[in-house]
Amino acid sequence: MKIQHHGAVNGVTGSCHQLHIDKNNSILIDCGLFQGDENSDKKDIETSLAINFDISTVRALIITHCHIDHVGRIPYLLAAGFKGPIYATKATAALLPLVIEDALKVGVTRNKSIIKACLKLLKAQLVPLEYKSWQALELDTACSARNSVCPEPLKGNPVKAKIKLQIAGHILGSAYVEVELSNSPDFIKGKHRIVFSGDLGAPYTPLLPAPKSPYRADTLVIESTYGDKNHQHRKDRTKQLQNIIEKAVIDNGVVLIPAFSIGRTQELLYELEKIIHRQTNSIMWQNIDIIVDSPMAAKFTEQYNNFKDLWDAEAKREMKSGRHPLSFEQLYTVDSHKEHIQTIEYLAKSREFSKRKPAIVIAASGMCSGGRIVNYLKAFLNDKTTDILFVGYQAIGTLGRDIQKYGNKSNKAGYVFIDGKRLIIKAGVHTISGYSAHADQNGLINFVKRMRYKPQHIKIVHGDEEAKAILANKYQELLPNAKIEIAK
Repeated sequence: MKIQHHGAVNGVTGSCHQLHIDKNNSILIDCGLFQGDENSDKKDIETSLAINFDISTVRALIITHCHIDHVGRIPYLLAAGFKGPIYATKATAALLPLVIEDALKVGVTRNKSIIKACLKLLKAQLVPLEYKSWQALELDTACSARNSVCPEPLKGNPVKAKIKLQIAGHILGSAYVEVELSNSPDFIKGKHRIVFSGDLGAPYTPLLPAPKSPYRADTLVIESTYGDKNHQHRKDRTKQLQNIIEKAVIDNGVVLIPAFSIGRTQELLYELEKIIHRQTNSIMWQNIDIIVDSPMAAKFTEQYNNFKDLWDAEAKREMKSGRHPLSFEQLYTVDSHKEHIQTIEYLAKSREFSKRKPAIVIAASGMCSGGRIVNYLKAFLNDKTTDILFVGYQAIGTLGRDIQKYGNKSNKAGYVFIDGKRLIIKAGVHTISGYSAHADQNGLINFVKRMRYKPQHIKIVHGDEEAKAILANKYQELLPNAKIEIAK
């Protein structure tokens, strides 16, 4: 048994991990897209998308969740000839075709027949699974005819494999993966449990329950996005969100919030509805426009409503009381590109004539690396009445990271380049890390600490170098006799 990493080792994108079970069999955990500097490291776009590893032994693909950095290379995996099952939770299986269709339209082709053919393949291979239920994997017990070079036949009893998906609390349908291998003399008592964390959610986030640790992990492959820092408590971050917005819109300015269409957008709507509900005596909060400029976000929000059984207890209580956390009076959804352009023009013109109502615009992408948020930044980045609020991680090399870095300079105005044009950052720039959908350092440590049987081997992935190094030291302190390594 060995684990290869085909992404998420030099940063936080491109997640793709191959578990080699034996000479004839392997499985993939995720198959994601590279973004930011991790994408620019590749020679060209085709290289960054290519499946440049042998898939002849891959028997199944397991999807942890639907973010593009975990699923964006699936069309290329299918094109490379992968015909095995694609396992995912029921909610992820409902969301995945929407994500892949959008990714194909934006980054690959507008050809409807090609998109239709890819989605047909995807849906045929998708196998929805329930949480907390074991699923046996079908493995080759002899030399596979698909292999160009036939390995030696397996000796003795063939290894058996099964998987189980557990609640990860990151976004709707997200899971961490337990893989149990048995019948191998190399394993203690003939069994070995490998856990792939995917992206773990933070505790006390809106809408979704926090992840619970597995009973056992012999080998753990774990993310480290926030391995070097801890988030604010929920009450503090909600108060900070309210304070930033109240100060930002005192001049009837626009607040731009870059947010991924799935996960962060729904959590923000939940929190904003809660603030509005509490601020019944505030004229500002009762009049503020909340604009979600993303047709994809609207589709995902519909799926969040379809899977209310996956919401946490608090959200279910609010729904039963007659509240609508993801659909309320002051919420406007922008659908078509024409409406998108009209919304930007309206906000710009009403500013000129001092007739603009305060507005919050939530638009993708969350790292400003594409999508409709870029057009808002072009229009309002050099406006001092604008405020940009980052509520999620900004990868190195993304426009979001550059705005964070060069905005709010005290000595001179910072600037960024968008589509080759130099734009001065006059807008206020704010960051609330507590709204990250990722577990912080305490969450990552507790995930291991709360296991009944703790891992003797931990591989750290999906993080910047400093975050991975700091988390590795923390794990070594917790488990002095375990092998802790940063994946390469």
